[in-house]
This record gives sequence, C-alpha cells and structure tokens, in this order.
Amino acid sequence: MNDNKILLSANEMPSQWYNILPDITTPMAPPLHPGTKQPAAASDFAAIFPDALIAQEFSPDSFVDIPDEVREAYALSRPTPLIRAYALEKRLQTPAKIFFKYEGVNSAGSHKSNTALAQAYYNKQAGVKRLVTETGAGQWGSALSAACKRYGLGCEVFMVKVSYDQKPYRRTFMQLFGAEVHASPSDLTQAGRKILAEHPHSPGSLAIAISEAVELAVQRDDTKYALGSVLNHVLLHQTIIGEEARLQMEKAGAYPDIVIACAGGGSNFAGLGFSFLRDKLRGTNTALRVVAVEPASCPTLTKGVFAYDFGDESGYTPLMKMYTLGHSFIPDKIHAGGLRYHGMSPIVSHLYHDKQIEAEAYTQQEIFEAAVLFAETEGIVPAPESAHAIRSAIVHAEACKASGEAKTILFNLSGHGFFDLGSYDAYLQHRLIEHKSPLEHIQESIDRLPVI
Repeated sequence: MNDNKILLSANEMPSQWYNILPDITTPMAPPLHPGTKQPAAASDFAAIFPDALIAQEFSPDSFVDIPDEVREAYALSRPTPLIRAYALEKRLQTPAKIFFKYEGVNSAGSHKSNTALAQAYYNKQAGVKRLVTETGAGQWGSALSAACKRYGLGCEVFMVKVSYDQKPYRRTFMQLFGAEVHASPSDLTQAGRKILAEHPHSPGSLAIAISEAVELAVQRDDTKYALGSVLNHVLLHQTIIGEEARLQMEKAGAYPDIVIACAGGGSNFAGLGFSFLRDKLRGTNTALRVVAVEPASCPTLTKGVFAYDFGDESGYTPLMKMYTLGHSFIPDKIHAGGLRYHGMSPIVSHLYHDKQIEAEAYTQQEIFEAAVLFAETEGIVPAPESAHAIRSAIVHAEACKASGEAKTILFNLSGHGFFDLGSYDAYLQHRLIEHKSPLEHIQESIDRLPVI
C-alpha cells in the first residue's frame, strides 16, 4: 500500500510567513489615492485597516513572524496534509508525479482561514469591535465569521447575490457563527442602491460587494474592513501553505517542476506558489513553472489589460496597477463564485507581466469534468474554484504521458465542495444528456497549452 500522505507535526508548523516583495527586482507601481491619484501613503489605509496590517502591506522584510496566538488558532487544522495522487496518476496512466496540498480540512473548508484568523487577531489587538467584508461564493465569509467568533468580534458580510442564491448553506454557516449576511447589491448602502436603481435584477459582483462593505466600515469608529484576497498582507498570510509544502516535499524527496493554483484575486495562488517562486526569483531554480488558472468567463490575466483600476465598483478603494477586466465588469453566473473578480492582485499581476508566472483559463464544463474525475479517483469533492487547478494538473499530466516526461506537479486543492453540490447536480444533469466521460475532453485542453 502506498503511503500517500506527507504530514507535519504541530511543532513543525512554520513560525513565519514569507513576503515575496523583497525578491521582486523590478519596480512595482504604487497604489494611488482614489481622490488625488497620487501614490497612497500608509496613513491612507488607516480608516479601514489596523496599523499592524498596514505595516505588513508595506513590509520590507522577507519573513514576518506569525504571532503565537495565531499559530495556536492555526493548529486546530494545520499543518494540512500534502497528498500524492496515486489513484489519479494510475487512472491517467501518466509518468508524472502529482501532489496536492489539501486546504479543506478546517471548519470553514478552505484556505481562507489562514488570513481570516490573522486579520481577526490583529483587529482584536487594535480594539476593533466589528469587521465588515464581502464574499463571493462564501468561503471567505465563512472563514471570517468563524474567526470573528473566536476573537469576540462582530461580523457583517455582503455576499454576491448570485452566490447568495446558489449557495444557501454557506449563508447558513456564516449565520451559525453569528454573522449578518446580506445579498449584494443591497439597499443598505449608497453603492448598493445606485446599482439596484440602474439594474434591479443585478446578479452582483465582488466589486459591488466590496464597495458596500467599505462604505459601511468607514462610517463607524469601532469597525474595520477585512479583505479576503488581492492585497499584500492577505497574500502574506496565505504563504503558510507554501512554507509547509516546501517542508513536506522535502520529506517526500521531491521538488515540483510545475506549481499550479486557481486564481481569482490571487490569495491561494500566492499561498502555494510564492514560497516556491522565490527559488526562481533568487536564481536557484529558473526552470520552475508556476501556473495561475482562471475561468474562461472571467479571464483577468489571460485577456485583461495591465492598468490602474479600482478594486471596487464605486471607486472607494485605492487605484492599483493590475490585470483587470474593468471594475464595472459583471461576470457570468458561474458556480466558481470565488473566482468571479474583475482584477488580480497587484503582486500576481506584476509577476505575470514580468513573465515569471504563467496563466491558463478553462470553461466551467472543463473544470467540472476534472472535478468529477478527481472525486472518483482521490475521494475528495473539490470546490469548483479548486477544480480549475485540478484541470490544469490533469492537462499537464496528460502532456507528460504524451512526451514521456516524468515531471513532478504540485497543485493547491484550496477547499472542498460540500457546499457546492447544487453546482455538481447541474453538471451531472448536463453530462447525462451529453453522454461523455471526463477524459474525453482532456485532449482539447492539452492542444491549447502554450509551447514552452
């Protein structure tokens, strides 16, 4: 029997987050103040973030200590397992070695807890009483509601309306932990009322939900805003994933040739990818490939433009230089709600523009084909967001079979799909009509891969 799990003890959990900024050698464009359009100062963020998180946003240090209280909270589910996907390899008959880091083992079911616990801790230390946020598919809202409950904070969540309707049990989970949950756009804010007046049946977007959350956060002195992706401090907190994975890959006697993660705003992609990407940036492994995978219906990196844009629909947030589809973009009603964001993290965008990372995009049909194949072989039902990374991993493994190369592939399984069974039901009904097996579509994806 193959020993497919590579585990770390609680004592082996990393004690620092990795900050990629000092390893980026080309200058990054600074955020701009939304009013003056001049470079934003740290003080410009004080209305929505506590000082500790602002310091992390601009930190010049390669590693940042994780507070003992946060590590204690992490220890409820961390370190998370690294798993060798032997059954998937066998089904594919590929010479590739496929590993995945499984982040769905905590109560909220995704990687989002890594930053939710940290943000709730720092806000509690600053005397904040309540956090307001947005959520797409509900993973972030779930994680923050649980983190706020742990630290005795109030929590208010604006959930993108299409996901609010598609995923009612995510809403239930947030309410279970005491959060107030609103479908966005709502009539509770000026930003929401403006959208509803123009588009009464708007399905919402993360950009709209962010506008609503920020608007409420700045109205009360005891309230701050919490963001689930995009900004530097959020990506920093997620690197606990990659720092663990480096230790686990070393235990397995392996090192990845290709690192893959889905990408909406960039947090789970950075969480796994940045810790390995530092070897490429420092010149010790220039052949490493790091791949961000996004929905074909919201192709921020693969079809967006690299330009300054707002992170929200109403223009409350600083302007950031990023790949964007435009802050008024309303994505299709895909089930991978966590990836329905118009922009990409400025750091991820900068790395893509510098050709240090790659990007791929797949359709909803393609990612559910991969998700079902993965569930059949590995026994885990993945979140639709995570299924994008699975699709890419399968495509690259199939390419290895065609070439005969035994590459090592590592991907981030950023969350489980137990709250997404309605999405799977819709897919399965479609597959019954189409009468096709999961592997029948893979070759089309292989043919679309860029030649490296």
